[in-house]
Amino acid sequence: MPVATVEPAGASPPAAAGGAAEGQQPEQQNTWKNVLWRFFSMYIMISVIPSFFRGKQAPVTTPEGKAAPGHASNMWPTGTIFDLYLYTSTEENFHLPSSSLLCKFDQLKMGEWYDGEENNGQRNFLANIPTTVELQNNGTMYLHIAAARNNALLDTQHPQYNKQDVVVFSRMWTRFKKRKIESTTNLLTGVTKNKIEGAEDGEIISYWHPNLTISMLDDQRVWPVGQQIPPPFDKWVDIDMELMQYKPILYINDYWELNSDLIPINDTVKELPLNVVYSPISVFYFQIYEAQKMQKQWNSMLGVSEASDEENDIVKRTMLETNPYILGVTIVVSLVHTVFEFLAFKNDIQFWKSRKSLEGLSIRSIVFNIFTQLIVVLYVLDNDTNTMVAISVCIGLVIEGWKITKVMDISVDMSDPLLGLIPRVSIQDKSSYSESPTKAYDKVPFKYLSWVLTPLLVGYAVYSLLYEEHKGWYSWTLSMCYGYLLMFGFIMMTPQLFINYKMKSVAHLPWRMLTYKALNTFIDDLFAFVIKMPTLYRLGCFRDDIIFFIYLYQRWVYREDPNRVNEFGSSGAHPEGVPEDADITSEGKVISAPAVGGEIEQEPKTEEEKRQSKLYLRNIIYYTD
Repeated sequence: MPVATVEPAGASPPAAAGGAAEGQQPEQQNTWKNVLWRFFSMYIMISVIPSFFRGKQAPVTTPEGKAAPGHASNMWPTGTIFDLYLYTSTEENFHLPSSSLLCKFDQLKMGEWYDGEENNGQRNFLANIPTTVELQNNGTMYLHIAAARNNALLDTQHPQYNKQDVVVFSRMWTRFKKRKIESTTNLLTGVTKNKIEGAEDGEIISYWHPNLTISMLDDQRVWPVGQQIPPPFDKWVDIDMELMQYKPILYINDYWELNSDLIPINDTVKELPLNVVYSPISVFYFQIYEAQKMQKQWNSMLGVSEASDEENDIVKRTMLETNPYILGVTIVVSLVHTVFEFLAFKNDIQFWKSRKSLEGLSIRSIVFNIFTQLIVVLYVLDNDTNTMVAISVCIGLVIEGWKITKVMDISVDMSDPLLGLIPRVSIQDKSSYSESPTKAYDKVPFKYLSWVLTPLLVGYAVYSLLYEEHKGWYSWTLSMCYGYLLMFGFIMMTPQLFINYKMKSVAHLPWRMLTYKALNTFIDDLFAFVIKMPTLYRLGCFRDDIIFFIYLYQRWVYREDPNRVNEFGSSGAHPEGVPEDADITSEGKVISAPAVGGEIEQEPKTEEEKRQSKLYLRNIIYYTD
């Protein structure tokens, strides 16, 4: 009978809604990178590593189809009929008298992919196992799986027991993990929703997983005796040197088990559900699942930090719940996302490194970005996020700090230190910013935005304090600021729009960097539909689209004039430079200039007109792209 996956009532959901899940957002941004890394590691484990163990290929079968001398074949050929038994026991090794039969699947066939009621090769059984006092007090329970052909006996002590006809695989099904209790409380009332009577954070308790998938691998390859068997088969193939054969692989497929489904075992749990599924497995998928286990070993050898249980659940749910075609497209797009991310970073550094004039740029927004990035770094560190994510946001903070040195004059005075120890630091606006109308334009939107944002900040802070739980006042401050920036931070992008409007130009903007970031934002929109994430973060993806579309509208309205002269004395029509005796209007447009290789006659300029033209050449906005 078909049985749905068991979802225990006591299990917590993979991602909480609203503010409680905001701490997972840095990981969610890297979900597809984790998926790509897993596929890459699968390729290394399956294709590259086994190639080092392959020698010269020699004939491994005789004309009669048997294994050649010096080679071992599978004891059970394809099509072998067998029965599958599932036993429970408190003993590690399978002993029939001390084991309890839980279920039995009759008349299974090796390599049969169309068995079962739905013709998908699966058999299902749903059981409820009563708990004992020992199991409720951190006891252990083992599952023993036995496959027998020819109605073979399972009792190893029986005189008619034949080891060639029986395959046994055992696994401890109770798992011991540290209990993790979120130590958060309402800072005003001291009440917490996470409190469990008699439970302590960090204590080791037993857990039970309600899903069990058993597979029989139909692998009829012949392995050379005395040579190294390539991974991952080296841990599973056990050759009988007398018979020159090996037993088939009986496999528990636990890759798709979610940690969020684990049920804690205590004295209140009277029964434990177990959804048993038998399903054949191919060599290809066996290698994929085993490659994931090998990846953990490689990560520990290379010193790479392991992904958390929550991150693994996010990746697995994404692959389980996403349409395969959408999954494939999104993986390809995520590669493009990585390329655009690098190009945006490169052009951003290049733009500010070569920037000489700050006219037309919102310097206050750049200063505010440092505060924003600092809040993100502190929030990530306070929530025990993945190390790679923490390094990424710290690098972003360093880059924002470097930008300050490019947009402001910073000097350190060591001659007159504060308190005799601390050097005085002087920070002043650059002349190209302070002496231009840009500074006045930059103040106006921040003035009016502060009137709107301050009440919103106070309101959100009060809401967070009254209705949400926090680890302490420090965590409340960080989570409040982070949630506020996530919801309303995009408003701080609007001062640049106001400056563009007042100057009727967008030539001063780093359009290449903005384009790459906008493309990444559109890719994030795709992820917002695919990955399960809080609503606030999804809104954050779409709000950036609105800002960029306004930028595009301004670029269309304030089009580039090829006759407009920049601060270096060149224009689109004269890329090599406009001659000094060219006619330039007060708007910076070139009316006439000597042709290449010749001269034109023009009326002489007055001294005042020449002075105004040179002044404009120095102060006109620099078009970078």
